[in-house]
Amino acid sequence: MSDTDSFVSHLLELRSRLLKIVVGLTVAIIVFLPFSNELYTWLAQPLLKQMPAGTHMIATAVTTPFLVPMKVSTLVGIVVSLPYTLYQAWAFVAPGLYAHERRFIGPLIVASTALFLMGMAFAYFFVFPVLFGYVANSATQGVAVMTDIGSYLDFVTTMFISFGVAFEVPIAVVLLVRFNLVGVASLKEARSYVIVGAFVIGAILTPPDVISQVMLAVPLWMLYEAGVFVARFVEPKPQLIESA
Repeated sequence: MSDTDSFVSHLLELRSRLLKIVVGLTVAIIVFLPFSNELYTWLAQPLLKQMPAGTHMIATAVTTPFLVPMKVSTLVGIVVSLPYTLYQAWAFVAPGLYAHERRFIGPLIVASTALFLMGMAFAYFFVFPVLFGYVANSATQGVAVMTDIGSYLDFVTTMFISFGVAFEVPIAVVLLVRFNLVGVASLKEARSYVIVGAFVIGAILTPPDVISQVMLAVPLWMLYEAGVFVARFVEPKPQLIESA
């Protein structure tokens, strides 16, 4: 097979995989569309439970009550179809990898997906109740806490992404060690800088309140330590590095 034929075949394979990804995402979104309002109600529970009696969320734009639940269904469809999307990406690149690379990258994809979902779950079940309880109790007397549903969706989406990405820290640490870009000993020595950096990242990625910053920074630090622990088992041996 010539280089041109090989290039064309790769493009056709890429097109096929992308089409399957789009179809999978579309099906997932369509499945959840009829439950848009219920999904938004579930998403809003951490705030609704903390709001004072007699208050409620509001919609400040004409189309917001219709569009926001649809956006929630789209987000849920993206999350649900994520394993299928990653599988298609894996199926595209796997034939070009060596056997030992497939044994390493396959579990890595599974782990990264699980960690991202764990980050979102941590934000929903642990961070949101504490954060919204603090916000609701901090409201000045005479001020009614009634959040716009569109603003709330934007906020929780940002938090989901922030915590999902933050939970990928062990994957980043393992990759750095596995490809011999940094050693485990160096990672241990950098621990104090990582702690400071975790709080800086928490201040940047979360709203300007101490609670959410700490609840992101501390898991970041703990996940870094977990990554350092796992990295010990994948660190290349000195003799293997020298022979390479």
